[in-house]
Amino acid sequence: MWPRLLNSNKFTLIGDNAFMGLSHLQYLFIENNDIWALSRFTFRGLKSLTHLSLANNNLQTLPRDVFRPLDILSDLDLRGNSLNCDCKVKWLVEWLANTNTTVAPIYCSSPPRFQEHKVQDLPLREFDCITTDFVLYQTLPFPAVSAEPFLYASDLYLALAQPSASACNILKWDYVERQLRDFDRIPAPSAVHCKPLVVDGQLYMVAAQLFGGSYIYHWDPNTTRFNKLQDIDPERVRKPNDLEAFRIEGDWFFAIADSSKAGATSLYRWHQNGFYSHQALHAWHRDTDLEFVDGEGKPRLIVSSSSQAPVIYQWSRAQKQFVAQGEVSQVPDAQAVKHFRAGRDSYLCLSRYIGDSKILRWEGTRFSEVQALPSRGSLALQPFLVGERRYLALGSDFSFTQIYQWDEGRQKFVRFQELAVQAPRAFCYMPAGDAQLLLAPSFKGQTLVYRHVVVDLSA
Repeated sequence: MWPRLLNSNKFTLIGDNAFMGLSHLQYLFIENNDIWALSRFTFRGLKSLTHLSLANNNLQTLPRDVFRPLDILSDLDLRGNSLNCDCKVKWLVEWLANTNTTVAPIYCSSPPRFQEHKVQDLPLREFDCITTDFVLYQTLPFPAVSAEPFLYASDLYLALAQPSASACNILKWDYVERQLRDFDRIPAPSAVHCKPLVVDGQLYMVAAQLFGGSYIYHWDPNTTRFNKLQDIDPERVRKPNDLEAFRIEGDWFFAIADSSKAGATSLYRWHQNGFYSHQALHAWHRDTDLEFVDGEGKPRLIVSSSSQAPVIYQWSRAQKQFVAQGEVSQVPDAQAVKHFRAGRDSYLCLSRYIGDSKILRWEGTRFSEVQALPSRGSLALQPFLVGERRYLALGSDFSFTQIYQWDEGRQKFVRFQELAVQAPRAFCYMPAGDAQLLLAPSFKGQTLVYRHVVVDLSA
């Protein structure tokens, strides 16, 4: 068949199936136009095409696999275009390295680092085309102030403290529908934290309340209900704010941070058939949060407070209790304290309601500040790891939640994404099958569930 010459026209776009019915066409020249875009299936049906020229147009990118229908293409001319050598042309670099088609040298017009570089010579490792995103996945139509995922009898659950509903609400992950579903509720008129513990295969739930006392419940699989097991001394724990559960030397413990003037942050230990008071840790300091750190074989408990610098306790194997070790003097107060490890280094993250939140690194004998993050009105923050990517969620009562990503080279967090979460009181990372979820319980609005997705910008 005679060649088709579509030169020196005013074409700007060529759509799908533009040459259908020309299955015997061998030569196609579309030169010296102003074409800035092709559709992915522009050349579908041209199974006999051997020569194609798109020279001297205004093409900045090419849709992935646009040349796939051209089974016997032997010559291709793309010279004279303004190719932007970003992730959208990564596929072209791969195709050029593997095709038998003869392609005249083509050059990048942008970005600046690739300008005037030959496309055929670009190393694939220079294309950083994988990014991530947190997308809204499920909306739970109620406020909550804490979230605790847990595994029991091979199933995944989530315990939420809902003071507005006067309950500890337990949800179950539906692996078929891939959603959180209602499972059970424990009456808790002023719940601030609902902490699940699985001890020797038995499920317990600590329901901490601001008023009316705090209680421990036990799940009975025979009656499929939670039954009250014991009270927590209301004279000792008057205004609970946070719970932390952990094991030391094979024994189960939980600690309750007390934020009242008259109560004491207290440690409870499991023994045979219940949890019993083990130690009064920190009295009269308006404690707000607890973080258990088990590093270097030295269990530590860090207690943050709205009235003084965070206090570090270290476990004494001889005394079988925590002993005050020192303060984190770099911050005068902290609403929440969390920790993470990056490489060989240990870090603390401390949120503050007034003033910047801080990232501190342990230097062997003391902490040093490595970063300050603007966070007026922050009551919650949480570092978490998704695969090899480390993030930090930092909430605020006055602005949107900020997600930061750890920059390994700079050893700092960099701003990554903003989430529209109202007054978050906690953040919780929950892997659920192949879904990586971030939960954001809100005091003023709905509890939001975000999914972490990986996006290939070259696709």
